[in-house]
Amino acid sequence: MTFLDTSAIYALADKTDPNHATAYNKFQIILKSGETFLLHNYVLVESAALLRARLGFPSAILFLRNAKSFEVEWVDQDLHEEAEKELERIGKRGISLVDCASFIVMRKRGVGKVLAFDPDFSDQGFTTY
Repeated sequence: MTFLDTSAIYALADKTDPNHATAYNKFQIILKSGETFLLHNYVLVESAALLRARLGFPSAILFLRNAKSFEVEWVDQDLHEEAEKELERIGKRGISLVDCASFIVMRKRGVGKVLAFDPDFSDQGFTTY
């Protein structure tokens, strides 16, 4: 299982993004390996908002429709509160609540790999593709 971050989702969607080719190639390799992708609903919201703002409404809708093929962990109140505590504990500029929720979900699910272009994942000990 590989976690899928917003940074990779955006790079996959935007052909002008400098990471597009890398994201596409790594995404295909992961798919061909038979691994599933994991994300949480905060990543869904963050990605849809980013896609809509930068690439338009159709891009956001297409992503949300295709996201049904990913495994989605739904953030509940307990996980949200845990992510708030993680955000405060890390206290680093640039790390978001969404990132902290991702770190927690990955740790709880035993997922060590992430398709991302955000260096905070490797800073937290995860392997990035």
